[in-house]
Amino acid sequence: MSVYNRELLDHFSNPRHAGRLPDADALGVYGDPSCGDQMWLYLKIEGERIVRVGFEVFGCPAAVATASAFCELVTGRTLDEGLEIGEGDVLDALAGLPDEKIHCSLLAVMAYREAMTDYILGGSAAQAARARAAAAEETTPK
Repeated sequence: MSVYNRELLDHFSNPRHAGRLPDADALGVYGDPSCGDQMWLYLKIEGERIVRVGFEVFGCPAAVATASAFCELVTGRTLDEGLEIGEGDVLDALAGLPDEKIHCSLLAVMAYREAMTDYILGGSAAQAARARAAAAEETTPK
C-alpha cells in the first residue's frame, strides 16, 4: 500500500510542465537543505501574466508532484496572483501529503518568489541559464 494518494501519484507519474524553458524570462531556484530537494522554476511572462511555466526538480516523488501541481496553479495567472499561492493551495491541489512530506509543498512556492526577484532584477538568472545551456550545446559532440 502506497503512502501517496492517487492525485500525488498522477502528478509524479505524469508531471505537468516538466523541463526547462529556453526562452524563460525568470528563473527561481530553491532547495531544502534538510532533505536535499532542489527545484528550478522557469517562467515565461507576457505583460503581467505567466503564460508558460517549466520546472526541473531533484527530489522525491512528493517534490516532483508539488512542482507539477504548483505549475498548474500558477499558469495563466498574473504575477501578483501567483504570489498569493501558498503551500496550503499546493496541498489542496494534491489532496494532501503525508505529514513527513508537507515541507515539499514549500519548494515551488519559494522558487516562485525567487523567480519574481529574478524578474524584477531583469532576469539575470534566466539569462545565465540560457548561456550555460548554449555553451553546453556547443561542446556536445554531434
